[in-house]
Amino acid sequence: MSADSTSAPAGTAPAGTAATEAVFAGAPAPAAPAAPVTEAAAGDAADGSSPHPDLRAHELRLGYDGKPVVDGLDLAVPPGRITAIVGANACGKSTLLRALARLLTPRAGAVRLDGRALQAVPARELARRLGILPQGPVAPEGLTVIDLVNRGRSPHQTWWRQWSRADEEAVHGALAATGMTDLAHRPVDELSGGQRQRAWIAMAVAQGTPVLLLDEPTTYLDLAHQIDVLDLITDLNRSEERTVVMVLHDLNQACRYADHVIAMKRGRIVAEGAPAEVITAETVEDVFSLRCRVGTDPVSGTPLVLPMGRHHGAAAAPEGATAAESADVRLADVRLTDGP
Repeated sequence: MSADSTSAPAGTAPAGTAATEAVFAGAPAPAAPAAPVTEAAAGDAADGSSPHPDLRAHELRLGYDGKPVVDGLDLAVPPGRITAIVGANACGKSTLLRALARLLTPRAGAVRLDGRALQAVPARELARRLGILPQGPVAPEGLTVIDLVNRGRSPHQTWWRQWSRADEEAVHGALAATGMTDLAHRPVDELSGGQRQRAWIAMAVAQGTPVLLLDEPTTYLDLAHQIDVLDLITDLNRSEERTVVMVLHDLNQACRYADHVIAMKRGRIVAEGAPAEVITAETVEDVFSLRCRVGTDPVSGTPLVLPMGRHHGAAAAPEGATAAESADVRLADVRLTDGP
């Protein structure tokens, strides 16, 4: 596992302070009373906070065991948009995401939510505003899928507002959206890797936060389920205007699904903006040390990265050609083998 990843010890709740600690703070999963409250999400926005939180970092310095990973980073997350963070392994992508979720305390600088230092926001309030799906989370042994997803509603519970019909609808809606309804009563630890990932995504969806942070949400998923998950994230953004920040390794998926792309190298942001502005042959070569051609995706109209390795594509450009010259690919150069 790379330096910028996170996981929890087997048999425990996922590592976390911040957004996960109010969900996995030792409290039992909420259970529906005989007469559920019917008011929709009463108290969910009792703190009066904005539906589009302002999440930003200033002069952020992060690291592990004395080793710096992120150094002097400034970031403003576009509210109500989907942001994808891309970069080579160990460049600081997941480390940055952990800091945005208050799972990692900065060595210097600060992360602020609506102008408040993240460390000063009470855990339960933060968990109503910001949801996090880290890499490789582990559920308590024997926990069923529906119990896991129920815990996504824990931050919304108070002594005067227990389980409500709105909570029930949120849980079942999240199960349906992630295709997990038929597996609702299966123990999480008996599921396949892809099914477990969808169960955790369902919990994050049920949490209902206006900001959703996802660390490689397509991990363990086959291609069809990767697209299902990314379509679901897009649906949440478009229908509910949730702000999404996700770490992705697939540049073409990042271009298709993100409004805003952040490219990182050695703990710093080297480029950010719309996919077409960031994903260029020059930036890919700089960030990944990989020559490529960048064309236009014939399906989505977004940038399409075509890697050039030692065995494929090395002779496609004239000797001595610059990255920009190598990147000159027209739509006609991309051959479709099937489809309309």
